[in-house]
Amino acid sequence: MELTNKAKAIALLNAIETGDQQAINYVNPNKYVQHNLAVADGITGFAEVLQSLPKDSAKVRVVRAFADGDFVFTHTEYNFFGPKIGFDLFRFENGLIVEHWDNLIEIAASPNPSGHSQIDGPTSVVDVEKTIENKALVADFVDAILVKGQYDKLAQYFDGDNYIQHNPMIADGLSGLSQALASMAEQGITMQYTTNHKVLGEGNFVLAISEGSFGGEATSYYDLFRIQDGKIAEHWDVMETLAKRPEWRNSNGKFGGL
Repeated sequence: MELTNKAKAIALLNAIETGDQQAINYVNPNKYVQHNLAVADGITGFAEVLQSLPKDSAKVRVVRAFADGDFVFTHTEYNFFGPKIGFDLFRFENGLIVEHWDNLIEIAASPNPSGHSQIDGPTSVVDVEKTIENKALVADFVDAILVKGQYDKLAQYFDGDNYIQHNPMIADGLSGLSQALASMAEQGITMQYTTNHKVLGEGNFVLAISEGSFGGEATSYYDLFRIQDGKIAEHWDVMETLAKRPEWRNSNGKFGGL
């Protein structure tokens, strides 16, 4: 039986730990575009990274995986040159992976102020028939709130203060978000979203991929939202500072192709 694209993406990620040689067959060897700026382009760049990992150091636990058309995105706990949380995005053509994007961050030393980790919480997809409207909700939220800063509209996206937060520094609820923003402002730390590049979703889970800056450094934002009854109910994220241009191992760009 032919594996689904989602199963192939999970198998490729798991192969980082297991060394499963079959999984590399899910990648098109003649057309593999890499957007991780620390990795050289093509299948050879991927192989170079695997070969440079310290022996038996890699660990992979795919916690969530979702499919949206030709795209599969995953939410994973790694030991990959150190403990990390990551989002990976794969694009498929004719059943083979032809493009890859990701965002990685080190695992926080402790749970956030509300006791949540960066990756715990629900994993099951429901409300598949609401995928389109849930994606529209998140696209509107990112544009209005995160990009344009129209905070007077904030409450319309949430069910009161019922909002579970997995960012390591922020507590649950809109109250926790407000406190975190105020604290950053006091410290002179700015967080800006300038462009939303992609919104993908399956059922009640929607991923927004954006760019901007944090503390004056160019930043890639991957925000995963769980939607419940037409409101944002839960949030996970990975913020990655962008490498400077001279450090890039490929010329495809962090957001190229999105």
